[in-house]
Amino acid sequence: MKPVVCVPMGDPAGIGPEITVQSVTESDVLDGCRIIVTGTEACLKRAAEICQTQLSFNLCRQVTDMTDEALTLNLLPVHCPSLHDTTFGTVSRSAGETAYQCIKVATELALQGHVDALATTPINKESLKAAGISHIGHTEILADLTDCPNPLTLFQVNTLKVFFLSRHMSLKAACDYITDRRLIDCSQQAIKALQQLGVQNPRLAIAALNPHGGEQGLFGSEEIMAIKPAVQQLQKDGFNVFGPLPADSVFHQALQGRYDAVLSLYHDQGHIATKMVDFEKTISITCGLPFLRTSVDHGTAFDIAGQGIASPVSMIEAIKLAAKYAREMKTLC
Repeated sequence: MKPVVCVPMGDPAGIGPEITVQSVTESDVLDGCRIIVTGTEACLKRAAEICQTQLSFNLCRQVTDMTDEALTLNLLPVHCPSLHDTTFGTVSRSAGETAYQCIKVATELALQGHVDALATTPINKESLKAAGISHIGHTEILADLTDCPNPLTLFQVNTLKVFFLSRHMSLKAACDYITDRRLIDCSQQAIKALQQLGVQNPRLAIAALNPHGGEQGLFGSEEIMAIKPAVQQLQKDGFNVFGPLPADSVFHQALQGRYDAVLSLYHDQGHIATKMVDFEKTISITCGLPFLRTSVDHGTAFDIAGQGIASPVSMIEAIKLAAKYAREMKTLC
């Protein structure tokens, strides 16, 4: 049986609804899964008109009400505040609240076992703040809704997989965040995630922080003080962990198959490496939740929202990857 992937429509002032309606009827997507969307009928019908997508809407009270009819969007309507103050490309309280409620309903479906995975669309941090929501992004929202305090972010593009020790913090704070204990814990979490995704005996490389891996302390001490001790302890414990490896080469080596994944030490180190391989097909996966979640790795694109020109490629890839890993994880269970 095909896995069911739930797609929250995202911020109604951004491109989320547009890339959703363009993705849900793609034949190569539907070959691998069934899709149900959480959102508002008005926003999605407007998006379908903008994108000139011929869609019928099947309004579902529950997941079992889904249909497999061609050119049909299965929608579980989310009750949200009026969107009267929402226009394309603008921050608003109602847009932030709507985006949050779509994620919340989708999460409830996943926790109850009604869907196998989530593939999320972009949300806007300022709109969330305007709605009084303290979390700055999907990962933090999902961590709160599932009571999982430390989810791990994984990027995948082609064969390259990249985990992140730290996410949204300043570069200075990210450097201070690097300790041997955090590296050990994060590496173990990454290895467990790879195993859950079907990788046997994972080989994990840890990127260096400083140029040339620090050159034995000439360019910084983080490699000597934190990364090497962490790697040595992980190897002693029987894990296939390597490093610190210079960041200007380790991502290429992983793409070529030498390693199954790389642990990036800060946000841009891994983002640049993956997005230079293929920007649109770089997909984010949140590991450590009670369910599988993938996501596009781009924003709400307020500058082009409502114009029908947003590319659905990343959304299509996110859904396909959610379906792929949902099948593999079922096989492993």
